Amino acid sequence: MKTTQRFTLSAIAVVAMLGLGGCAGMSAQEKNTAIGAGVGAIGGSVLTGGSTMGTVGGAAVGGVIGHEMNK
Repeated sequence: MKTTQRFTLSAIAVVAMLGLGGCAGMSAQEKNTAIGAGVGAIGGSVLTGGSTMGTVGGAAVGGVIGHEMNK
């Protein structure tokens, strides 16, 4: 694996661990909203070839869906 790829994967892992630590005091609905927004952003980015509008739109739709999961 190239050095740049290793660095990128390490950086992603560190950010993910820090992000998960911030979820400790969240309610189940808040966690679902955050997870939905993250999954939606990834899905929107993949479906639109990495466009900003697709990523933001996917995050918004995913966040709403995640928020409504427990209702």
